[in-house]
Amino acid sequence: MTQTDYRLFAALALSLFLHLLPVLPGVFDSSRPVPPAASPLLAELRPPPPEEDASPPLHLPPPPTTSAAPRPPPARSKAEAPTTWTQAVREQLKKLDRAGQFYPAEAIARGLEGEVHVLLIIDESGQVVATRIEQGSGHPILDEAALRAARTLNSLPADAPRQTVLPVRFRLR
Repeated sequence: MTQTDYRLFAALALSLFLHLLPVLPGVFDSSRPVPPAASPLLAELRPPPPEEDASPPLHLPPPPTTSAAPRPPPARSKAEAPTTWTQAVREQLKKLDRAGQFYPAEAIARGLEGEVHVLLIIDESGQVVATRIEQGSGHPILDEAALRAARTLNSLPADAPRQTVLPVRFRLR
C-alpha cells in the first residue's frame, strides 16, 4: 500500500472510533447523573368542528303576490327624513326595539349578548331582497333575530348601497 492508502485507512479508523465512542460503556465518567426519563405525552382526540360552508345560502323573501310595479317609499316631511341610509336603518331598528320585536325575550332571560354581521342585498327601490349571516354571534337565537330584523328594513334612501354588511349588536343594558 502507498502512503495515501495508509492515511485514508487511518482517517476511516479514527472516524469509526469517534462515532462509536459515545455508545461504548465505561469510556465516559459514569458518575454523571442520568437525566430522568421524560413523562409520557398525553393526547386527547376531539371531534372536528362542524363544517361551515364558505358562503352560506341567501335567505330570499317570498315573491310578491301581485305583479304591480314596486311602490315608491312613503313621503316624509323634511324634519323627520334621515340624511343617510345608516340613519334610516338605525331608526327602523330602534322602532323594532321599542315594539319589543328586536331583542328576543329568551336571549334577554339567558343574558346573551353578541354581534352579528348580516349581508344585505338592496334593490333600487330601497327594499331588502336578500340577507345572509356573514359572521355569527355564537348564539343561534341572536343570529336569527338579526336576520329577522334585517328582513324588515324597507324604504331605505337612494344612497343605500346595493350590497353591504350590517353589524347588528345585541347588548343588555
